[in-house]
Amino acid sequence: MLAISTPRFKRFLIAALVALVSSPALAETISGQASVIDGDTLEIHGQRIRLSGIDAPESSQLCRGDDSLQYRCGAKAVSCEGVGRDQYGRTVAVCSIDGEDVADWLVRTGLAFDWPRYSKGKYTDAQKEAERASRGVWAGSYVVPWAYRACIRNVDPA
Repeated sequence: MLAISTPRFKRFLIAALVALVSSPALAETISGQASVIDGDTLEIHGQRIRLSGIDAPESSQLCRGDDSLQYRCGAKAVSCEGVGRDQYGRTVAVCSIDGEDVADWLVRTGLAFDWPRYSKGKYTDAQKEAERASRGVWAGSYVVPWAYRACIRNVDPA
C-alpha cells in the first residue's frame, strides 16, 4: 500500500522511486524492481529502504479532510484499472495516484515515452511538454525502448 497524503508528496515519492532505482547512492547502489511498502519505505531484492528525509503517515493513521471527516491518510493508494493483458501475460493497466495518471507523469517528466502503437496518442501532449523543456531523456540522446528491444532482438520495431 502506497501512503500518500498530498499531491506534492506523491510526486516526490514517484521521483524518489525512479531516482533510487536509476541513480547511484553515496554509500551503496541498490537497483532492481522496487515494491512500495508504504509512503516512505521501498523494498528491492528483499532489502527494505527508507526514503531519506521524509516521514509518511502510517497505513492505519487517521486524518481529517477539509470536510472534517476522518479518513485513513496513510492508506491512500495507487489505483490501477486493468485494460488487458500483454503478450507475456502481465496485466496492462492505467494507474493513478489521487487521480493523477502515473504514466502521464512519467512521460511529462521525460522518464518514459508515449507509445502511440498502444496509447493512440494519449500521452502526446505530455511528451511534447517534456521535449520542449528538455526533461529526462530529452536532455540528451536516446533510442526509444521499442526500437532498442528490436535492435537487440534484430526484428522490426513496428
